[in-house]
Amino acid sequence: MAKTQDYTAMFKDVMGAFPVDTKAMEDAFKNQATLSEKLSGVALTAAEQSAEISNKWTKETLAKMSEMAKAKAEPADYAKSMTDFASANAEVAAENMAAFAEIAKKVQMETVELMMAAGKTMQEDATKVVKKATDDVTAATQKATAATK
Repeated sequence: MAKTQDYTAMFKDVMGAFPVDTKAMEDAFKNQATLSEKLSGVALTAAEQSAEISNKWTKETLAKMSEMAKAKAEPADYAKSMTDFASANAEVAAENMAAFAEIAKKVQMETVELMMAAGKTMQEDATKVVKKATDDVTAATQKATAATK
């Protein structure tokens, strides 16, 4: 009867011939976690600042609306009150939109800086890993060549 080949043992032998640097994987994971933490910090700071602007804007608008809602002596005073509210609201809207734009610009700049730093770190890490892998494969090849002679 034919005996089946043990593929598990063969797979172990093949994988054993290719050294794996788990330290490089751990370092890559730690670098990714650090980058994610920094990017999350940027996003959370921006969200907090945006919420503060929105909250302030809402309070100012409500205060102006309560002034507009007060009873007036003359019908023309209602039109003036609405006109004053609309112009004040447009002015505040422009200021707040500029503040949101500043937050977005800051987030963009910080993100670009973080990504550039991460890219440099990844490039350095990749160079180290490739050099180590090349050295390991060269050593394994020399060892295999010496064993066959």
